[in-house]
Amino acid sequence: MAKTAREIMTGGTECAQVNETLVDAARKMRDLDVGALPICGDDNRLKGMLTDRDIVVKAIADGRDPSSVQVSELADQGEVVTIGADDSVDEALATMKRSKVRRLPVIDGHDLVGMVSQADIALSLDPEKAGDLVQAISEGA
Repeated sequence: MAKTAREIMTGGTECAQVNETLVDAARKMRDLDVGALPICGDDNRLKGMLTDRDIVVKAIADGRDPSSVQVSELADQGEVVTIGADDSVDEALATMKRSKVRRLPVIDGHDLVGMVSQADIALSLDPEKAGDLVQAISEGA
């Protein structure tokens, strides 16, 4: 059984750059077959997270033009919830439950090295713990 976030994460995570448009980010999501992208600045440091839902609810539904809205405009306010690469899977689970997030960027120092998703947790833990995560996240939705 995996013990650290690094062991269960999906590596090779691509970022949406802060100056890209929502159309650029949406195309990247489509091409990568993902529903969320970390947002990285020019310094390649994590600045936020962007989901497909953010694009729809915070831009398109408000009549904003996704070809002119920059990703940085939808970056989460405040600090992004992350997990250290060498932190335990149990800590990742607790962080996801506490913050009610389905995806957790994995950081090694200041570098983004991967993402832990709800599915990664489900495949790595016993079904009861995975079910607790789903319930905790769903209660906040």
